[in-house]
Amino acid sequence: MRRQTLVTVLGLALLAAPACAQPPVAPAATLNDRLTGDLVPTHDPVIIRAGDIYHVFSTGHGKRLIETRTSPDLIHWTAGDPVFTALPDWAKQAIPGSDGMWAPDIAHVNGRYRLYYSVSTFGSNRSAIGLATSPTLDPKAKDYGWRDEGLVVMSTKDDDYNAIDPNFLIDRDGRHWLTLGSFWTGIKLIELDPDSGKPKNAQAKPVSIARRPAPAGGPAPVEAPFLVDHGGYYWLMVSYDYCCKGVNSSYYTVIGRSKAITGPYLGKDGSSLMEGGGTIFLRADLQEQQRFRGPGHAGWLHDVDSKTGDGQDYVVYHAYDKQANGAPTLRIAPVRWGANGWPQAEY
Repeated sequence: MRRQTLVTVLGLALLAAPACAQPPVAPAATLNDRLTGDLVPTHDPVIIRAGDIYHVFSTGHGKRLIETRTSPDLIHWTAGDPVFTALPDWAKQAIPGSDGMWAPDIAHVNGRYRLYYSVSTFGSNRSAIGLATSPTLDPKAKDYGWRDEGLVVMSTKDDDYNAIDPNFLIDRDGRHWLTLGSFWTGIKLIELDPDSGKPKNAQAKPVSIARRPAPAGGPAPVEAPFLVDHGGYYWLMVSYDYCCKGVNSSYYTVIGRSKAITGPYLGKDGSSLMEGGGTIFLRADLQEQQRFRGPGHAGWLHDVDSKTGDGQDYVVYHAYDKQANGAPTLRIAPVRWGANGWPQAEY
């Protein structure tokens, strides 16, 4: 009787044991986990959807001036031909020593795609933003072809800002704007002429919308602005600290919001982006993971399902992959808007 009872008890314990010993459920794969294809090198990406195809444009050097990538599903990415293989003559003359087109932005305006791009040399504010346009993004289309429209805005050593990292936005009143800037006195905003895509008033002083007061002994970097219109606010993303150092990059992205496009932009805690504040939006992996470092230079896509009309926001950015010798890598994350009205990247 005792033996039978013991066997019964042991049997029940064995039946119960697997349930108690189940391994923890692995978290669902993120979009970043599923990205595949030509993800490297991607630096300073922006994204747009044209028809059923997603397009990413990013910084280029050498003979590949503005890299291009396409995907049918945001997951599988294929590199395409560069937008340009040589700098326009005006850019060579304006910015001696430059050899690349940096940090593009893409928008569809008045029936043409507008590609804003930067021309500079590292560490200098003798910089320029140019504009190229095309009626389509499909290289197979008969009317495909980028036409350079020349200089948009330029900065020199006599200016207190750096004319790189452009981002274009049409506000809710239909006014066109370009935000730009890196280091120096921070991020500026310039109103554009809707027809030309160039400054509406060349003599107007740029509006300051973000800066980081420099501490004693060195700069406090702020760059890579991107504006988003959502929920009755304008949202400004900027990158703090240093990019371009591989796995030693300290880049991270903060965000603030304002009722007016000209600011003031404030973080969730009320801190001002004009004082180096804001709310952290993208940051590096935790120290125990340490794979993707320096996430920044964020762009944005509001993607609308053509069948259901449902919308989903995504943030696109680069990060440096420690498992690939610090290669700048394409990263994309869905954005969820919380009950408090603030965005959270699911990366």
